[in-house]
Amino acid sequence: MDRLANTVRPYAWGSTTAIPELLGVAPTGEPQAEMWMGAHPGAPSRVTRGAERDRPLSEVIAAAPERELGEAAVAKFGPRLPFLLKLLAAGAPLSLQVHPDLTQARDGYGAEESAGVPLDAPHRNYKDANHKPELICALTPFDGLCGFRSAAAAAELLAGLEVDSLKPYVDLLHAQPEEAALREVLTAVLTADPQDMAATVAEAAAAAERLGGDYAPYAAIAHHYPGDPGVIAAMLLNHVRLQPGEALFLGAGVPHAYLDGLGVEIMANSDNVLRCGLTPKHVDVPELLRIVRFEATEPGILRPEESPSGEEVYDTPIDEFRLSRYVLAPDAEPRDLTASTPQILLCTAGSVTAGELTLAPGESAFVPAGEKAELSGTGGGPGTVFRATVVA
Repeated sequence: MDRLANTVRPYAWGSTTAIPELLGVAPTGEPQAEMWMGAHPGAPSRVTRGAERDRPLSEVIAAAPERELGEAAVAKFGPRLPFLLKLLAAGAPLSLQVHPDLTQARDGYGAEESAGVPLDAPHRNYKDANHKPELICALTPFDGLCGFRSAAAAAELLAGLEVDSLKPYVDLLHAQPEEAALREVLTAVLTADPQDMAATVAEAAAAAERLGGDYAPYAAIAHHYPGDPGVIAAMLLNHVRLQPGEALFLGAGVPHAYLDGLGVEIMANSDNVLRCGLTPKHVDVPELLRIVRFEATEPGILRPEESPSGEEVYDTPIDEFRLSRYVLAPDAEPRDLTASTPQILLCTAGSVTAGELTLAPGESAFVPAGEKAELSGTGGGPGTVFRATVVA
């Protein structure tokens, strides 16, 4: 197996302290938002194989995909690692966004390719032809927005602000069937006159600050994104707080945003994002409205299901990734993780040995398909390891 050297992405919304604290290094003062583990071309992990140092994992896999990924994974997903694993540290809200399903991604990518839209164009929606289901598992208390509230609950929240310019939205939410009501209100918010909407957001933010309680997250969002219509759009969504070890699965068409906290995120290897707000980036309202699923949902908080082997699995309905966790006492029996699929192991607490490697918090390893992989705790307390693989 290979120890991974990983890239930390310095996105503006990143925490300046969370990832350094996990790694046990001094903060730089700059935001450190995501640490990527995998073979995504944007920032592939690097490995040392023999005399070759810092070789991109993407190149290692491309040179011998069946040896690295296993025949079954290559047959099912093609000659590339189908998932990307991350440490995600939000110090400010991320953009409010949705992801397409597989058919929508293929159609959208094909249409933009045919139209000659450059891949790096700021108005491009589809960077690839893949879907992007994802799972976030909290390492600290973690706040986010996930899926629509019921129309009645959204109307109650907006009405409680007592802002006159929000009353038409409240009336729409009461007057229409739920799906139509949510669609009409989100459309109205995103297409409103920018100056009028900025004034509405300012009034709503002041009211949310004054009221506190359930309104406090929206006051915080408005502080980071003053005047952004995404602040009002966010009020249509469920606010969720995860405790450490709890997770959220986000499928196609579900609007969401991460607000604050440190977590382990895993996703299909895609970069397709349609934004609703809380961002200076391009918002394609017609395409967004085509992708969003306008249905009220209760956010399903996932807790891991423990198997007899001690593996705690986060059950999701897709095959591109499978995330599980081991919490190992120092004197626990070694766990045999040998599998016919590729794996990435990430230590998040304590210390563990994986094969001949010792992993400290924030350190990770790539295990090729079929490679002998034995996991053990070390002295000094329990060690926690997340295991990322595929279902093939």
